Amino acid sequence: MTTTAPLTDRSAVLAAGHDPAKPEEAVAAVVARVSRWGRWGADDVLGSLNLLTPAKRLEGAACVRTGGTYSLSQPFDEAGPQHGWKKRTNPVHTMLGTGHEALDGEFPHGIGGADDVIAMPLQCSTQWDGLGHIFDHGKAWNGRDAAETVRVEGDRVTGIETAAAHLAGRGVLLDVGRVLGDERGELPDSFPITADDLETTRVAHGVDVRPGDIVCVRTGQYARTRREGWGGYAGGPAPGLSFTTLDWLHDTDIAAIATDTWGVEVRPNEFDMSFQPLHQVAIPHLGLFLGEMWDLDGLAAACAADGRYEFFLTAAPLRITGAVGSPVNPIAVR
Repeated sequence: MTTTAPLTDRSAVLAAGHDPAKPEEAVAAVVARVSRWGRWGADDVLGSLNLLTPAKRLEGAACVRTGGTYSLSQPFDEAGPQHGWKKRTNPVHTMLGTGHEALDGEFPHGIGGADDVIAMPLQCSTQWDGLGHIFDHGKAWNGRDAAETVRVEGDRVTGIETAAAHLAGRGVLLDVGRVLGDERGELPDSFPITADDLETTRVAHGVDVRPGDIVCVRTGQYARTRREGWGGYAGGPAPGLSFTTLDWLHDTDIAAIATDTWGVEVRPNEFDMSFQPLHQVAIPHLGLFLGEMWDLDGLAAACAADGRYEFFLTAAPLRITGAVGSPVNPIAVR
């Protein structure tokens, strides 16, 4: 394990010519290099999921050696990470019937049962950001008008249901926390993970990142959160992808990327007066699915134990018509 000190100069990790005071210029410059609008036709609704072909699923299936399974989902309960920002609350679980009702004779011949209901924002715990979640200057994925794409009745074009059958294939874990973090395998908050860091981690693991892969990046923040409490996990300082990784995300042609943090990218963000600039490019321009708040710790321990960092991953969103994000219980099979 290599111990790396936190980078306190945010401008030091920005690509040449990126002024921290000028996020608009930086976003426009990277969009000019990486935008995929039209790559899969004017009517495309899948974005990067076009890269998850049947051949890629067979490639993922070939990674299964032991049959061991790992849930990559955080719990969905009222003790979750949310604290009300943008009306995001933790799940509220209510029983509609319990074991007590089994005694009231509602049904014949002694049968009883229980029912329950849950109320929650779709992005309150482990989830995918769909293609209708983020816009850039009023434009959604593939250059569509955001106001016409996502209306009060939901995302009428790229709703999360369009992705429901596609998110399964070869998964790759890049445990940056274990390679570059402290003795616990954790990066400090506000640590910007660069493309060089991702490549250093990949080489250390002896794994390839290939087109169509679903990449999981572990920072160790969730492990620290479980030990110390939620604190500012939801929206506060966090290690994460640097804005400068957008070229890597484009050039590798991965299908999706997920992290163990609230928002994938480093927080505070690397520009003054900005909010989630990596999202602003990755979703509407790359058509890239972003997974947030994944629990990668058990999988990471298994990968470190035998040195295998590839696996079959299935992570289907719920088929919620018109939704711009979805809860998910990703399953890694090794």
